[in-house]
Amino acid sequence: VQLQASGGGLVQTGGSLTLSCSVSGFSLDAYPVAWFRQAPGKEREGVSCIGPNNTNPFYKDSVKGRFSISTDNAKNTVYLQIESARPDDTARYYCAAILWMGPQHGRIFYCALRERTYDTWGQGTLVTVSS
Repeated sequence: VQLQASGGGLVQTGGSLTLSCSVSGFSLDAYPVAWFRQAPGKEREGVSCIGPNNTNPFYKDSVKGRFSISTDNAKNTVYLQIESARPDDTARYYCAAILWMGPQHGRIFYCALRERTYDTWGQGTLVTVSS
């Protein structure tokens, strides 16, 4: 099982960026996934999550309307589209999955951004927003 985030980089305030998380060893149509971020000197926080099969996305208040999470089952990839980037979006972004609950095929699943519930993590990709 592996998650590998990519797509980070330098973006100007107001700009856009799309992060990708390539997953292997499990299917995105059966397991919820999320994006977390950790800014320098701060604790890691949840940004957005989505249920199996690209359902019921959830966002942290400060990113609603600016970030968009999605999954592509065929490509085994989770995306986080960042728009109207702000300097306080600067952080290392991690993708994570909940695998311990087992596959959730056919079930309605509402994800949450409780870090402890996510048991499988990628290595992170750095996003820097210049002011």
